[in-house]
Amino acid sequence: MELKLINENGQESSRIEASDVLFGREYNEALIHQVLVAYQANARSADRAQKDRHDVRHTTKKPWRQKGTGRARAGMSSSPIWRGGGRVFPNSPTENFGQKLNRKMYRAGLASILSQLAREDRLAVVDNLSIDAPKTRLFAAKIRNMGYDSVLVITDELDENVLLASRNLPHVLVVEVHQADPVSLLRFDRVLMTRAAVAKLEEVLA
Repeated sequence: MELKLINENGQESSRIEASDVLFGREYNEALIHQVLVAYQANARSADRAQKDRHDVRHTTKKPWRQKGTGRARAGMSSSPIWRGGGRVFPNSPTENFGQKLNRKMYRAGLASILSQLAREDRLAVVDNLSIDAPKTRLFAAKIRNMGYDSVLVITDELDENVLLASRNLPHVLVVEVHQADPVSLLRFDRVLMTRAAVAKLEEVLA
């Protein structure tokens, strides 16, 4: 599989050879969906809590006598069918939303996403990406000069100037290879990788 190598002006200078296992895999929509759902579920935190009828503060006194009132019989005002009563199946802070996903499936899902990005010409490679000072203006101009508005930048090692300059750009995210995730790969319009990041990604996933 050949990937497009661009210069600082966003023009294609040449093409580089890449692993077919990582960038030439067939598109598997079901697998990608499963990987995305599992990734987002595993990142979910159970920080919500509701009260059952044991936790709500209500009197245990019977609201009215059992017979003779014409109303339905009731034992406690904490009943789930009463307003202000406890929930039948309350949400708990100990609830676990995690989903099991094999490492092999996760890697195959990432490879399928990267392959589709390469086929759609949404993935490009650059030799190096750096700026002289940690200025957002400089990095924004560099990205704009390459023709990108929304881009995920994957590098082998984070350059401090690039990291600091990109933090204020809402449509740009700079990450290392091990931080690349399926949600970010699909969230941005384009993906820009350094040549060293491609080699490192092949070493990790291929």
